[in-house]
Amino acid sequence: MNEWFTIDNVEHLAEQYKRLGPFIGVLFPMLEAFLPFLPLVVFVVANASAFGLWLGFLLSWLGTVIGSYLVFLLVRRFGHHPRLKRLTGGERVQSLIRWVDMRGLSPLFVLLCFPFTPSVLVNIVAGLSNIRKKFYFIVLAAGKFVMIFSMSFLGYDLRALLTSPVKMILAAVAIIVLWALGKLLENQLNKRVLRDLQDTDSSKK
Repeated sequence: MNEWFTIDNVEHLAEQYKRLGPFIGVLFPMLEAFLPFLPLVVFVVANASAFGLWLGFLLSWLGTVIGSYLVFLLVRRFGHHPRLKRLTGGERVQSLIRWVDMRGLSPLFVLLCFPFTPSVLVNIVAGLSNIRKKFYFIVLAAGKFVMIFSMSFLGYDLRALLTSPVKMILAAVAIIVLWALGKLLENQLNKRVLRDLQDTDSSKK
């Protein structure tokens, strides 16, 4: 395994990926929006390494925005269908929908900026809320811009990353920090959701 994972082999894979064309660079991040178990960070790094920082970033950003917005539109159109109640009728989802309707777009933008927050949940909640389509698209595009660019910047120069222990350590630290901040933000928002909803319910009594 270690013999295979060399700089030359990784660059060869990036070159093969590039030969598949820009369409693949858009397609894979778009599919991740529907299949969240797919590794978005791998697709973003592959795009940045194969097509360069700016074009690779653009392809990844377009793909994830298109895919996420399609999920949002599908949920907006079919989310209240009885057969989808198991997906959309959970207590957590319903609480988040109520809270988003109360608080607006700002919390969604913050969540979308972090690569390790559950963006598929954000898209579902937004689709079931009363947020207007054009406003969510703007917030989605802006949040994903921040997220995808940070990931592209970390991974666009694989040779420099793999040959420099300092850069590799810094990249690993950056990923860990982003993950930790994302989890902290998610936990804080969950607590805030519960507190705000409890306060709202109490005021109605």
